[in-house]
Amino acid sequence: MAENSQDRRPTQDRRPTQDRRIVSSRHLAEGEGWEISEFEYGLIIAFHAFSRWTTRCMAAAGNAEMTPLEVLVLHNINHRGRDKRLADICFLLNIEDTHTVNYALRKLLKQGLLTTEKRGKEVFYSTSREGVALCESYREVRQQCLLEGLARLDLSGAEFRQMAANLRALSGQYDQASRAASSL
Repeated sequence: MAENSQDRRPTQDRRPTQDRRIVSSRHLAEGEGWEISEFEYGLIIAFHAFSRWTTRCMAAAGNAEMTPLEVLVLHNINHRGRDKRLADICFLLNIEDTHTVNYALRKLLKQGLLTTEKRGKEVFYSTSREGVALCESYREVRQQCLLEGLARLDLSGAEFRQMAANLRALSGQYDQASRAASSL
């Protein structure tokens, strides 16, 4: 359905199906470069689906109290079994607001999923035995619920790796645009 610009009531969209654009903000989809708005809408939908997935997978793994950020922080700290500082976690997850990660760390510590060690002025975080076990349980649920379903798609591992590389490259473009917008 499209909107009638005079009274903002829905009207039937009579454009051919191939001309309809799936975007979240029509005003951003006008003129040159409209395709990026379609991509951004897909990114919005994927982000929210991924967030919903991480919390529900974690609930199935045994902890229904975690937010998407807490799930990501726990997995990041568990990654390769290496201790990490707040700055490391924020850098690797590309999070600018350190206070949100710091809050997630405090909650994970309170749940007994992390341990800390102070070295000089730095605090290093690592997963506790309970945290490692929860990550392993998450991995098992992920295998059963997500990976088995993805196997039915006609996408190879190489294609997933290429999509991941493209998303990382695009994140750099969005970061640069953010810096440019901050200087306006």
